[in-house]
Amino acid sequence: MSARHPDSFVNRHIGPDDTSIAEMLKSLGFNDLEGLTQKTVPAQIRTGRPLNLPAPRGEFELLNDLRQIAQRNKVYRSYIGMGYYDCITPPVIQRNVLENPGWYTQYTPYQAEISQGRLESLLNFQTMVADLTALPIANASLLDEATAAAEAMHLCYAIKGGDTKNAFFVSELCHPQTIAVVQTRARPLGIEVVVGSHEAQADWKKFFGALFQYPASRGEVIDYRKTIEAVHAADSLAVVATDLLALALLTPPGEFGADVAIGSAQRFGVPLGFGGPHAAFFSCKDEFKRQIPGRLVGVSRDANGKPGYRLSLQTREQHIRREKATSNICTAQALLANMAAMYAVYHGASGLKRIAEYVRTLTLTLAEALKKLGHEVALGVVFDTIEVREKNAKQIVAQAESKGVNLRLINEGAFGISLDEAATLGDVAKLLDAIHGKATGLNLDQIASGIQVGIPAQFARTSKYLTHPVFNTHHSETEMLRYLHRLQAKDLSLTTSMIPLGSCTMKLNATAEMYPVSWPEFSRMHPFAPASQTAGYAQVFNDLEAWLAEITGFAATSLQPNAGSQGEYAGLLAILEYHASRGQNARKICLIPTSAHGTNPASAVMAGFEVIPVACDKHGNIDVADLRVKTSEHGTDLACLMVTYPSTHGVFEESIKEICAIVHEHGGQVYMDGANLNAQVGLCRPGELGADVCHINLHKTFCIPHGGGGPGMGPICVAQHLVPFLPKHPVVIMGGTKHDPVSAAPWGSASILPISWMYIALMGPENLRKATQVAILNANYIAKRLEEYYPVLYKGKSGMVAHECIVDLRQYKTVTVEDVAKRLMDYGFHAPTVSFPVGGTMMIEPTESESKEELDRFCEAMISIHGEIKTIETGRVDKQNNVIKNAPHTAEAVISEKWDRPYPREQAAFPAPWLRDHKYWPPIGRIDNVYGDRNLFCSCVPMEAFAKP
Repeated sequence: MSARHPDSFVNRHIGPDDTSIAEMLKSLGFNDLEGLTQKTVPAQIRTGRPLNLPAPRGEFELLNDLRQIAQRNKVYRSYIGMGYYDCITPPVIQRNVLENPGWYTQYTPYQAEISQGRLESLLNFQTMVADLTALPIANASLLDEATAAAEAMHLCYAIKGGDTKNAFFVSELCHPQTIAVVQTRARPLGIEVVVGSHEAQADWKKFFGALFQYPASRGEVIDYRKTIEAVHAADSLAVVATDLLALALLTPPGEFGADVAIGSAQRFGVPLGFGGPHAAFFSCKDEFKRQIPGRLVGVSRDANGKPGYRLSLQTREQHIRREKATSNICTAQALLANMAAMYAVYHGASGLKRIAEYVRTLTLTLAEALKKLGHEVALGVVFDTIEVREKNAKQIVAQAESKGVNLRLINEGAFGISLDEAATLGDVAKLLDAIHGKATGLNLDQIASGIQVGIPAQFARTSKYLTHPVFNTHHSETEMLRYLHRLQAKDLSLTTSMIPLGSCTMKLNATAEMYPVSWPEFSRMHPFAPASQTAGYAQVFNDLEAWLAEITGFAATSLQPNAGSQGEYAGLLAILEYHASRGQNARKICLIPTSAHGTNPASAVMAGFEVIPVACDKHGNIDVADLRVKTSEHGTDLACLMVTYPSTHGVFEESIKEICAIVHEHGGQVYMDGANLNAQVGLCRPGELGADVCHINLHKTFCIPHGGGGPGMGPICVAQHLVPFLPKHPVVIMGGTKHDPVSAAPWGSASILPISWMYIALMGPENLRKATQVAILNANYIAKRLEEYYPVLYKGKSGMVAHECIVDLRQYKTVTVEDVAKRLMDYGFHAPTVSFPVGGTMMIEPTESESKEELDRFCEAMISIHGEIKTIETGRVDKQNNVIKNAPHTAEAVISEKWDRPYPREQAAFPAPWLRDHKYWPPIGRIDNVYGDRNLFCSCVPMEAFAKP
């Protein structure tokens, strides 16, 4: 008997067992996975060395090991503030949203009919933000407060910028990380950022926009009315970075003239997590709704006139507008936005006001106590933050840290303290003792009882908010629990069935990988806590950086980019700065294949590049001849090529090394989009193929869940010559320099990085390689089963696909690819990626986590739908009134007394035998996209208003 522990994770992650693998291989004509690999992956790109990673470990063992690492973090009580606050996540939300695969395993709600639950929740988020900021249009979240500020700058520039207005004003009272990220974004675009005092600024005419913090970073609540009037008089726009909890008491930005409001929803029940993931918010005036970045959830109607939710104005997005998009944002923070929305639903307006008053009471109590102890408190009107002026501020901050308390060192003569809802009077007492150096003996209850919590009339909020019934119904845990589960039941997630989205890699997010996210050692760490308290995080970062560099064949890794789009941007900035360091500032041409993801050209434009397309041949590969022409034509101006590998068409291009060499010959760099890294791990390395930098979608290949549209993580790996140009941070020293951050937090969405750490450590080198091989096997198995019914559009020279395949539906005259996507819902499946990268096609990626049984069910559904299509194409059934055109079929439609359709109810609802055992019912019929865009409603309004055409 073997002494090796039977707790083997690989058999839980990889769906097909050995018998199934052998059966699938046999159907393809192979004896083993190595034979499949040699046939599919061109010899010239296969790596010559195995992965040098730790051996695999079992779940129980590894969780214990990670617990030991986590305990190296010292969870002190942090009162640092700067946009990050401890908070209380209601257990009903933590257990039933954050820790629930029914909420965290869905994809972006592009198929609206089976995404109604999270779309409703995201609409609640938008309504919450619009109400609290008093601006009518809000999006469904952005990545963090700093990048939201940068997006606001872009919006202002698009509307008001020009030759005479090329400057953006940023108040010196903003958070330092926000200022730095705005400066990063502005630099490659040639935008001048002026940081200074809003009071000292007399001439606003050269500015297209201005950013103010409310309350200010050091705590003071400032009246910006006259300043914003002056900004508007100069035909410029005003952006206000604000705090949603403070707005329960303070006059909202929309009521004192702000055009845009941005900020973080983190303190609405989302853990600190050492910086993320957190949902940023962005709201604006109605006239800017077509320029607003990110996703916008709106209300439309289905085929039966029933109200339904959908993503509105998708024509703004980068996948459609490419280099002309309003933003490169692809991943939002949907899961965290849903948590914040549910926090508001659970507490309601009165609950939020009570929490805000509680925080302000503690803050004023602390200030009064400090004054009694002889400290100078720079107190104007404040909400949760005070500034204490002391000549020995640095000594006091160090003294407090020795007592387990973190304060913000503002400068040599001042420190800051920010309180939150998790604090108590007991915490305030310990805080005072830590500052004073000994027990103060103050009666804090007595001091608190004398506090007048009311806001001065000049700043006090008088308008109502969160008046919609959804925020006034679910305040008991029973009602909240039922509401959460009602919404969850409307969505199709990985708990229901396979989600075979090409280029999205919807694989298993194992429970063992998810556990550590909720551990306080990871979840309650402030991102600016001293390094002496974060040794556990440092070990996870160091391990993960080294492992990702080894997997990709590069020299170093940055974990800061908190989305794939941010990774693209950070990688392009590294290339830009590399050329600049060599005096080659003229290199601004970025070549991008016509098949590329829409984020590629959008990111390139944001980084200051000019995009030139490169043609693809009839097989979907980069046209090498056209590449040679473009590189020669642009010679000394060539900055880089952005290329996805395997190709966006799901094929291993054999010419990839030649492609990279051509670009290098002309002095350019090669940026590799890592969206398809799931076909490479253990088989080939981007660094060995000739790439100089790549980003990695940890929410794809490395198991961070998609969260219904976010969070994501997009670290970049770079060759040695690009290492000096990795992003740094203005607050936390990283590598000894401070420049060009792309995210608000030093390590992006740090609290979800243990997920990828766990995955790599659980699998080990050989099993990671096997996972890649099985992903390729599953894709080829589907392609083989379906090719008789749907042409497989692209294959390599070997006749094989990589980890995904594209099936072509353009041959049908009466049925569209969208029709098939909707009909798949009746079979219990989410459609593959529709009409990307080729219109009228489906791109299918099964991943390695789906079993042969699930693959067969999907294939049987597609084959059955093919038969239904044939009945339409041959005229046996009506071309419009048929089972495909009327899909999806709701339970309400099927059980209705009125059934006038020329096919039986059973065919509509139960077209496959497995549906008898478990049936997912789409909650609404086919959504009317055109109506939704023509009648844009993006907040919670009475639903009956949209029930009639």
